[in-house]
Amino acid sequence: MATLLEACALWLSTFRPGDAPDDVRVIARTCLIDTVGVGLAGASSGLGRRATALAGETFGPGPATLFASPGGTLQAAGAAFANAVCAHALDFDDNCYAGVVHGSAVIVPAALAMCQAEDLSGEEFLAAIIAGAETEYAVGQALGVSLYDRGWFTTAFLGPVGACAAACHALKLGRDGTANALGLAAAAAGGSKTCFGTDGKALLVGKAAEWGITAALMAARGLTGPADALEGARGIGELANGGMVDGRAVGQVGRRWYLRDPGIDIKPIPVCLSSHAAVDATLHIVGQHGLEPDAIQSIVCDVSPIVSANLKYADPHTPQENQFSLQFAIGCSLRFGVVRLEHLELTAAADPQLGRFMQLVHMTTSDRWHDPTLRQTAPEGAFVTVRMRDGTEYAHFVSRSKGMASSPLSAAEIDGKFTACASFACGDDVSVLLEQLHNIERIASLRSLAFPSGGHLQAREH
Repeated sequence: MATLLEACALWLSTFRPGDAPDDVRVIARTCLIDTVGVGLAGASSGLGRRATALAGETFGPGPATLFASPGGTLQAAGAAFANAVCAHALDFDDNCYAGVVHGSAVIVPAALAMCQAEDLSGEEFLAAIIAGAETEYAVGQALGVSLYDRGWFTTAFLGPVGACAAACHALKLGRDGTANALGLAAAAAGGSKTCFGTDGKALLVGKAAEWGITAALMAARGLTGPADALEGARGIGELANGGMVDGRAVGQVGRRWYLRDPGIDIKPIPVCLSSHAAVDATLHIVGQHGLEPDAIQSIVCDVSPIVSANLKYADPHTPQENQFSLQFAIGCSLRFGVVRLEHLELTAAADPQLGRFMQLVHMTTSDRWHDPTLRQTAPEGAFVTVRMRDGTEYAHFVSRSKGMASSPLSAAEIDGKFTACASFACGDDVSVLLEQLHNIERIASLRSLAFPSGGHLQAREH
């Protein structure tokens, strides 16, 4: 009987670009556009630039594009590492609840690097993205939310599987080679949520992309890995997930289409997704009732345990801590109307009004979150109560924030985010690149993508 990874390998070895439904291809293109946009923005960060410099010192030259080195290229594994770090450096990349992962930040850089190394077409590139996404999300669904709840950084844990699947598709490995590659990728899985709010979070994303490609290249050279790395004795399920592995989820790969269901959440603001519902609820209350922020006495956010655990910085002092602070997300939204990339550099000390608004915000987790139905329908939801100085109170509940799969951003909003991210990073005109990404399946060679080359990345320390 085939193992779960062998079942994935069988599908991957037979999947062809035209097999995915049209709407799934549209979602994959959206993930591509969003990831390249946030990757270009992250390329201007100190973290993105240092990670790219490290990759340049570690890996040899090659044909794969680097976001943070205009005109520079590296071998596939090195470019995948550097670009994945850039894609996650600002925590502005997408999310999927099948595994609770930032999937595209790992998969897109891996697929880009491997497809450029093989000089493949845009059609094959999009297919590699879909192959990586569907495989990773099927495995994520099989392991469920408990892996994340146990403290594992699931993006780093499952990312090697998605990156490897994308690379295997680009390399056109057969069933056996793909099974060996996936086994190697899964056997090395790991990463804890202690990295949240530190450089380690994005660096682990980069290592996931790098290892996924390395595992595929190893298998392409005949090296073998454990095909039962998910459900076998001492596999991921037993060691990291309390023995829980739902093989039915993997059995649905290529039929359920996880890019469609549960779908992909695209962030409209550059902070942890856990804060978005509370921000939406607060701004709804303020806007609906015409409230003056200066007249607010307190903002109490009753949030799920996942949100409470993720947003651990009540008094943030760095851009990365800002991204994991509910106080910053709401305070910045009240101060400026929306959180933008340039706001991440602000501190309460530097902007006293921002500091005052942050002090209004209080986070709690009530007994209502013991209800498993509520936690399933509103995994990062928020009940927000705004109390005014005159004693008046207003309340609003948001189960899923704007940008999530159930309330997606429009095509115009996705393009606007891409342009804003690219402008944040460099002075080059990226309209040609955006047009190419929209029409990726018409690109004959992925090496012809018009990434910024003549402009200057705006160097930033965060």
